[in-house]
Amino acid sequence: MRSAPKTLLALLCERDKLTYQRFAERFTEAGDALLGRKSTNPTCGETQFRRWTGGKLTGLPGPATCQILEAMWPGLTAEQLFAPPPAADPQAPALDLEEQVAMTANEAFESAGATASASISDTTIDELRDQLVSLARRYHRLPAARAWQDGSRLREEIERYRDRTQVPFQQQNLMILNGQTVALLAVAAFDLGHFAPARSLARTAAVFAESARYTPLQAFADGTLAYIAYHSGEAGEAVAKARRALSYGGLGDTAQGRLHAIAARAYAHTGDTASALHSIQLADSLGRDSRDELHDDIAGEFGFTDERLAMSHATTALLIGDAARAETEATRALTLLAQRTEGEQATDVRAGAAADLAYARLLGNDVDGAAEALTMVWNVPADQRNTGIVLRAARIGRYLARPAYHGSALPGELREQIEDFTRVSPPYRLGPGVPLLAIDA
Repeated sequence: MRSAPKTLLALLCERDKLTYQRFAERFTEAGDALLGRKSTNPTCGETQFRRWTGGKLTGLPGPATCQILEAMWPGLTAEQLFAPPPAADPQAPALDLEEQVAMTANEAFESAGATASASISDTTIDELRDQLVSLARRYHRLPAARAWQDGSRLREEIERYRDRTQVPFQQQNLMILNGQTVALLAVAAFDLGHFAPARSLARTAAVFAESARYTPLQAFADGTLAYIAYHSGEAGEAVAKARRALSYGGLGDTAQGRLHAIAARAYAHTGDTASALHSIQLADSLGRDSRDELHDDIAGEFGFTDERLAMSHATTALLIGDAARAETEATRALTLLAQRTEGEQATDVRAGAAADLAYARLLGNDVDGAAEALTMVWNVPADQRNTGIVLRAARIGRYLARPAYHGSALPGELREQIEDFTRVSPPYRLGPGVPLLAIDA
C-alpha cells in the first residue's frame, strides 16, 4: 500500500502527476520565467526532490528556491508546501477529472507526434488548433501563472512542428497558431505584472499576424499593445495603437467593440473626454452580426463579452470623472455576468466591475456602499488576483488614505484589507513591481 504524502508538496506532485523528471522541468521553467535564464538559478536534483517530498528537510531551502516553488503553486507559501498536507487539498481543481482526461489526451498526442517525426499531418495541426482554442476558452478560469505555463508548452510544441514541414499551407497555419498562442502569453504576462515582456510578446504576435496576412490577430495584438501603453503611462501611444488596430479590414463587431473600448480608455487618459465618449458610443452601437474567426469563433480570451464592455466603460467613466455613469456601467456588468452559467463567469470581470462600483460609490462619499461592493473583490483567490484587479484595489486604497478619512474605522479597515489583498497577488509576488500610473483618475 502506498504511504500517505508526508508534505503538501508531495501531495501536489502526486495530484498533478509530477514524476521527478516532470517536476524538475517545471521547476527550471518557473525559475527561468521568474529570474531569467541564468546559470546561477537554483536546480533540483533527484535526491533533493526525495527529501523535499519525504518530509526530511530541516528548515527551508534558499529564498530563490522558495520563490520558484511559490510561483509553481501560486497562493501557497514555502512554509505550507514543506509542512504536512492538510486534510483537504487547498488547490483541488473544480474539474479534476477534466484535467486528468486532458493530460492523458496530451500525452497520447505527444507520443503520436514522436512516432510521426519524419512528417506532419493535417490532423496534427487540427490537434494543435484544438489545444489553442481550449486554452483561450479556459483562460478566464485559470490562474495567470498556469495559463503562462500551458501557453509556453503549446508554443514550444508548435515550434517543433514548424521545423518538420516545408508545405506552405501548413507553415501558414502553424504561423497563425504560433501568433495566437503568443498573443495569449502576452495577456498572461500582463496579468502577472510583467509589462515589458508582455509588450514584446504582443509585438511578436503582430509580426506573425502580419507575415500570415491575418488581420484579426494584428488587431488583437495592437489592442493589447494599446492597453499596455496606457497602463505604462503612455496615453498618446495607446491612442495611436488603438487607431491603427481599427484601421484593419476583416474585423467583426466584437473585435471593433473591443478596440473602441480600449480607445475610449486611452482617450480618457489623455484628458480628451469628447473622444472618449464618442468611442464609447461607437462601441455600444455595434451589434453581433459581423464576425471574424479569432474574436467570435475561437472567442474566449480573444472575445469581448457585453459584461466586459460594460466594465471597461465603467473604468473610462471613472477616468473622466463621471461617477454616476461609472456606477451604472459597473452595475450593468455585474448584472450581465450573473446571467451566465457559473463556468462562463469571468473572475476578473466580476472583481473589476465590483472595484469600479466601490470607487464610484466612494466618490459619492458612500463608504458603506463601497465596502459592500468590495466583498466581491475579497473573494478572488490569491492566484487569480491579476494586474487589473490589483491596480483597481490600489486606487481605492489611495483614495481612502485621504486626510478626510483619517481616524475613521471603516476606511481604515478597508485600507488594511486592500494591503492584505494585494500583498499575496501574483503581480506583487512574482512581478517586477506593478506601475500604478494608469489608475490615477
